[in-house]
Amino acid sequence: MKKKIVIYDLRGKREKEILHIPLRFILAMMLILAETLAVLGIVIWCAIHIPYFYLAMALTHFVCVLLIINSQENPEYKIPWLMFVLLVPVAGFMIYFMFYDRKLSKKYAKRLIKITEEEVNTKDEGVLEQLQKEDNRAYMQARLLCKMSGTHVYRNTKAKYFDMGEKMHVSMLEDLKKAKKFIFLEYFIIEEGKFWNSILEILKEKAAQGVDVRVVYDDIGCMCTLPGNYYKVLKGYGIKAVPFAKLRGQANNEFNNRSHRKIMVIDGEVGYTGGVNIADEYINEIHLYGLWKDVGIRLEGEAVVQLTSIFLSDYEMNVRTPVAEFAPYFWNVASVADEGYVIPFRDGPAPLYKQRVAKVMIMNMLSEAERYVYMMTPYLIVDNELCQAIENAALRGVDVRIITPHIPDKKLVFTMTRSHYKRLMDAGARIYEFEPGFVHAKVYMSDDKCAIVGTVNLDYRSLVHHFENGVWLYKHDVLTEIKEDLNGTMEQSIEIKEGYIKETLLQKLIRALVRIFSPML
Repeated sequence: MKKKIVIYDLRGKREKEILHIPLRFILAMMLILAETLAVLGIVIWCAIHIPYFYLAMALTHFVCVLLIINSQENPEYKIPWLMFVLLVPVAGFMIYFMFYDRKLSKKYAKRLIKITEEEVNTKDEGVLEQLQKEDNRAYMQARLLCKMSGTHVYRNTKAKYFDMGEKMHVSMLEDLKKAKKFIFLEYFIIEEGKFWNSILEILKEKAAQGVDVRVVYDDIGCMCTLPGNYYKVLKGYGIKAVPFAKLRGQANNEFNNRSHRKIMVIDGEVGYTGGVNIADEYINEIHLYGLWKDVGIRLEGEAVVQLTSIFLSDYEMNVRTPVAEFAPYFWNVASVADEGYVIPFRDGPAPLYKQRVAKVMIMNMLSEAERYVYMMTPYLIVDNELCQAIENAALRGVDVRIITPHIPDKKLVFTMTRSHYKRLMDAGARIYEFEPGFVHAKVYMSDDKCAIVGTVNLDYRSLVHHFENGVWLYKHDVLTEIKEDLNGTMEQSIEIKEGYIKETLLQKLIRALVRIFSPML
């Protein structure tokens, strides 16, 4: 099922075919709606026909409010739910019980923990000791990250930074053609087009040659970009494929806890990650929102084993036929000389991840910085804790700069992003909007010493609900390339000054309402 839309790119005006939402997604969403309405209908019927049932409803309403107040969630997440439950009688607390909990189920988390026990256990005590001798603060940050994320610190890893998605595309194709043992891909979005088709042709060829090719794509992320049975299509090519958290039409948190990860691993020797999904706008084959600014990073050497580990755990979690043994994929990778430290890490929802990994590392970067912190993110929808961390850094004299898009992909989200500008600017932070188009890059850097490149946006979904991944780098050669890109991007951006964004009274009211309910989105 396809339809045509008009797009504008470097070749001018042309039409592009896009997929309608596949039937199984429509059925799943209809089932969720039916379940929700059925529960509400039963409650309302009982209230009308059963004597004193309204007392039970009132008690449930009261208990619901107490549960929200006493939960350990961030207050900014509790407030909109409290308002919703108090303002919407009956339906409010019913919807709360069905959709409030965004944590993984205990059964799901237990299975994931079991899978992670099969992963590689790198001995990194010697590397940590060396880092401690060089810089105790960096050692503590690395140790914290490893503990929170269940990862390890590596040296002997070469890194290449790509300041545009189209550059990474070329490099990916070159490396894929060299694959001899296995190819792993995990992406939030895969869309048929030049980017994906060029990769798919190589995957089909390699699978026919006996290379172990596996693909994980997020089921909801690809809802409008791939057929509903695409994993079966790929299996027909000899590719082991599975959708992440397949949508089944359950009225719970199915739309949360998605895999926003972006990983490509080739033979366990080369790995890619960053903000780039496999769709044509990410390599500027089409221009939906002006120039698409995205970045990625290529790792070669010992640290790639951690990207392999992340992929295998996600694949195992979602496939019916499990991987027989992880060990063969963790063979000895040749070291690549480099003086820097590299930590590929993962982040995700509770209770599997007890701390908000990326949020903690970004806040620590802000608190440890002495000269500057530069950040590039498509969205700036942050809670009070992160806002205060940015403010505190700016107030004590750190040069804090944040790059966001000038052309939005979602107007409501753009409204939420801009609603934070004034508060941060009042503290001394500087905001830049990338004038040529849309920034999808996720980059955080401080003091020429450390940086994070990965999939993590500054919004609630990335920082709290989704499965994410990134790479923490310390005193690595690649930091020079990252700094040059950040400076170059700011040169192409508009610095937001006081009075630049003019608001009517109605717009201010809309922004206030949007900010209240942003944690629920």
